[in-house]
Amino acid sequence: MLRPRKFKELETKLGHRFKNQDLLERALTHASVRGGKIARFDNERLEFIGDRVLGLAIAEILNEQYPDANEGELARRYNRLVRGEACAKVARAISLGSHLILSDSEADSGGRDKTTILADAAEALLGAVFIDGGFDKARAVVHNLWREQSELVPEVAVDAKSALQEWAQGQGLALPKYTVISRKGPDHAPRFTAEVVIAGREPARGEGASKRIAEQAAATVLLTREGVGGPLVDN
Repeated sequence: MLRPRKFKELETKLGHRFKNQDLLERALTHASVRGGKIARFDNERLEFIGDRVLGLAIAEILNEQYPDANEGELARRYNRLVRGEACAKVARAISLGSHLILSDSEADSGGRDKTTILADAAEALLGAVFIDGGFDKARAVVHNLWREQSELVPEVAVDAKSALQEWAQGQGLALPKYTVISRKGPDHAPRFTAEVVIAGREPARGEGASKRIAEQAAATVLLTREGVGGPLVDN
């Protein structure tokens, strides 16, 4: 049954006119209103799809914008653009919170401006656009709403531990775990050896005059071994 286009303003900001208005409404419906209904009446499944659509579209944007960037730099930029805070920023830019369908209790507790809810809804919208119009339409929405952020992500030097964590997340791996293996030398001039472990990768070790420096050194060894370049600083 056809309905009035009550989300016309939102569609204008997205740059996509939905053929299936029910799909758009589902993307805006938070799980708090589900009650006893099954999951297809809220946006969680659409969020699952939208997360994958966003990742592919962002990878494409970065590949176009930074043709000379290595994997490490691309991974750092990618992680900054697909994380929840970035998605919530996009959601706030299009006033998505005002369109959300929430339970009374969730709305009363400030749900329309909660970062997690906004980020999930932004991804659900992308999932809905993908189902409604295909990947080209969804990619166009990402280019429209995320491109400005992608251009503003600074090329910052990061310490080796942060770079390793971002790389591991980008590869879908477990987070790095650090262990101090040994401490040698006198108290005024100690020498530490640290080991970093990521499940599925060979451990790496590094040395330094403090635990922090040894851990940074171990992270650098692992990054180098995995062929991940980019500016690394020890701070």
